[in-house]
Amino acid sequence: MAPTLTLKAGTSWTGAWRRCLAVAPEAFLDDRVRNLWNGVWQEDGRVLPAVSPVDGRPIAGPPRLDGTTAHRAVCAALDQHRAWRHLPLAERRARVAATLDALAEHRTLLALLLVWEIGKPWRLAQADVDRAIDGVRWYVDGVEPMLAGRSPLDGPVSNIASWNYPMSVLVHALLVQALAGNAVIAKTPTDGGVACLTLACALAAREGIPVTLVSGSGHELSQALVRAPEIGCVSFVGGRDTGAAVATAIADLGKRHVLEQEGLNTWGIWNYSDWDAFTAVIPKLFDYGKQRCTAYPRFVVQRRLFDAFLAAYLPAVRTLRVGHPLAVEHGDDPYPELDFGPVINAAKAKELQDQVAEAIARGAVPLHRAMPDDARFLPGQDTSAYVQPVTLLNPPSSSPLHHAEPFGPVDTIVLVDTEAELLTAMNASNGALVATLSTDDRAAYDRLVPHIRAFKVGHGTPRSRGDRDELFGGLGASWRGAFVGGDLLVRAVTRGPAGERLPGNFPEYQLLP
Repeated sequence: MAPTLTLKAGTSWTGAWRRCLAVAPEAFLDDRVRNLWNGVWQEDGRVLPAVSPVDGRPIAGPPRLDGTTAHRAVCAALDQHRAWRHLPLAERRARVAATLDALAEHRTLLALLLVWEIGKPWRLAQADVDRAIDGVRWYVDGVEPMLAGRSPLDGPVSNIASWNYPMSVLVHALLVQALAGNAVIAKTPTDGGVACLTLACALAAREGIPVTLVSGSGHELSQALVRAPEIGCVSFVGGRDTGAAVATAIADLGKRHVLEQEGLNTWGIWNYSDWDAFTAVIPKLFDYGKQRCTAYPRFVVQRRLFDAFLAAYLPAVRTLRVGHPLAVEHGDDPYPELDFGPVINAAKAKELQDQVAEAIARGAVPLHRAMPDDARFLPGQDTSAYVQPVTLLNPPSSSPLHHAEPFGPVDTIVLVDTEAELLTAMNASNGALVATLSTDDRAAYDRLVPHIRAFKVGHGTPRSRGDRDELFGGLGASWRGAFVGGDLLVRAVTRGPAGERLPGNFPEYQLLP
């Protein structure tokens, strides 16, 4: 009989909120957060209700602004930008470094907010905070040569990012953009992370970083955050539909842009035999329930190796640990070691479950479905946002699971017989951020990789977004605009010599680093 679990001591949402009130009373009220614009925390915007994906309890929702107020915020950010861009680099470095020290001081609280707001297991929540801090420190220490001969943009950088990595993607980008001499604007993701971002921005604002933080619907704020002439650059991370709308909005403006969009990242298996290594990596591929831009939800397998693939894959996927990220047997136990908790909300969980059911009804073969009884939950808790791991063979071409990233713990497998079929299946989404090919034949790897439409391709190992000096981008429809990572992130948000062509994927040219 499974033991009865309880919430780990000191980790309640109400306790975390009280700590936020104590740390940043200027940004937090008893029942909501404020927006930050014109250098002032503003009690404006209509607060939307929100619940935690962890257990369905009410948490702070985003205070959504209207388009007119958002444009006032953008105009104020331009004034901040014009002052900040002339600040000496040494002063900018000192202020960003002080912000990193403050983030490190409140690391535990930031991570706990990520657990409640977006359902990250403790290990991954801490990693998100640490990657933001350590990544920006790398730029603080080495940015001077990256800025040689370059100047800030003419206006602030507008950041619109998805909810899954508030710290290591969004806060990281904000601080590097500011270090490079730009005022920065961030829109809080609609689906989660508002409290974590509010706390991080409060700590940055105290150190004099020119940051604006606003909430609102993408449709209503697009005119201000994307098309406004005051904006110097648009940085977007999210899905293809929204990214395409942003790309259309800036197409005729000649505005600097970085648009990271989803793609179906694939893992190919061809003439391969190191199954022990493959088994070891499978649980890692399920980190955070595959709710990340570099997840691998599709395996393209040589048909003659399918039996060996299953013998390696199924035992590994059966070891996955799912449940409430803060549920323990005794209040003082360590945080539970989980591969993932909930998906971002109950609506997403239902969408995935419906897609799986429809795919099976149309011919997909279920190879693995974990049972909810195997998960770790508190007695009586809401579990509507949890999806157990599922693996399907040959999803039908009519299913979204055939050609699009599910953004959840659903794997699909496609069998192929020829190298041409392998490449076709690995390129199903017209471009991806990462891919991997597992093969014992190095010559085959070298021959096939140039035809795989992914920015990074691993040889038997997964690829990640990367940190510090590792470059990042996408091919095909997975990326539009300037590539980032390393010095390219600084180049993307600064001006260089006249006629400079930035590495990136633009309508008029594609230039790889």
